[in-house]
Amino acid sequence: MFSIAKAASRPSLARSFVAGKAFKHTLPALPYAYDALEPYIAEEIMTLHHTKHHQTYVNGLNAAEEAYAATDSTAKRISLQNALKFNGGGQSTRHINHSLFWKNLAPEKQGGGKLVAGGQLEKALVKDFGSVEEFKKSMNTKTAAIQGSGWGWLGYDPAAQKLEIVTTSNQDPLLSHVPIIGIDIWEHYKNVKPDYLNAIWNVVNFEEAEKRFVEAASK
Repeated sequence: MFSIAKAASRPSLARSFVAGKAFKHTLPALPYAYDALEPYIAEEIMTLHHTKHHQTYVNGLNAAEEAYAATDSTAKRISLQNALKFNGGGQSTRHINHSLFWKNLAPEKQGGGKLVAGGQLEKALVKDFGSVEEFKKSMNTKTAAIQGSGWGWLGYDPAAQKLEIVTTSNQDPLLSHVPIIGIDIWEHYKNVKPDYLNAIWNVVNFEEAEKRFVEAASK
């Protein structure tokens, strides 16, 4: 996961172009209905976030890559770098972050909010933060402190072999750690960050987080 995420987050265009043709990015389908995360995340918010915001990033990334592939002008390609970075950054940032985010969530009826009891992730959270609740409090506090938009991450540091909380501004990708859980601090709940952050733990897909952690820790 770390090697894949890190490679995808580099501003390289190698994966996006084959024989002068742009790779077509698509909006990933959600593994649940737009209203499935209610009452914690409203259907209106999920629909807007997925079909409007994420779709806009996908469209912008495709348009920029198609324009890049269609020109031989060095000046033109240089002028397109900001658009490529803003929307995808070589299949990273906005597109990659959001693709990870949707898998971070699961309806309560499908296990959302339920940490795998006795699992490796639970044990690591207790070891590195004192308790699961202390981890959540710390994650909420640090994520809420982000000015404007950004991301709060639970990441695994392979060198230190421990879990740490990291924040990134805007749509910058997490490169220093393996992403285990990511929370987008986009304008949810009419900018009432504490309500959103407290509510989201009820629909965090801890089963997916467990898989990511086990894979990262076994490297």
